[in-house]
Amino acid sequence: SLSAGLRQAGFNNAQGAIGAGDSSTAAAATQTNLQAASNKLRKAMDATFPVHTDGVVVGAASIQFKSTFATSDANWAWQEWGVFNSPTAATGRMLNRKVESLGTKTSAASWALTVTLSLS
Repeated sequence: SLSAGLRQAGFNNAQGAIGAGDSSTAAAATQTNLQAASNKLRKAMDATFPVHTDGVVVGAASIQFKSTFATSDANWAWQEWGVFNSPTAATGRMLNRKVESLGTKTSAASWALTVTLSLS
């Protein structure tokens, strides 16, 4: 099950989301959203996500988030992603943002993005 603190912050299936955008602006702790000017989209968590794994060994616990972007969603070069507690772009809190090139998504395919964060 998901830890109580993350559930209370809205990082749960009903409110959680992953966003993808096309900005390569360096990540900074002060950022509250994806940095793309217009090519950014948040998608709600897939059913049963997020998943929290308790670790027997200190540092072995993790939480996994997953969202699927349909053929009509986010068709641009994916340069950044983030985990949010709201699928609505104007609200919520960003838990994590990563800048990395994941390729260019087109309408020819759906993409599922899975994010695993290690907890300690």
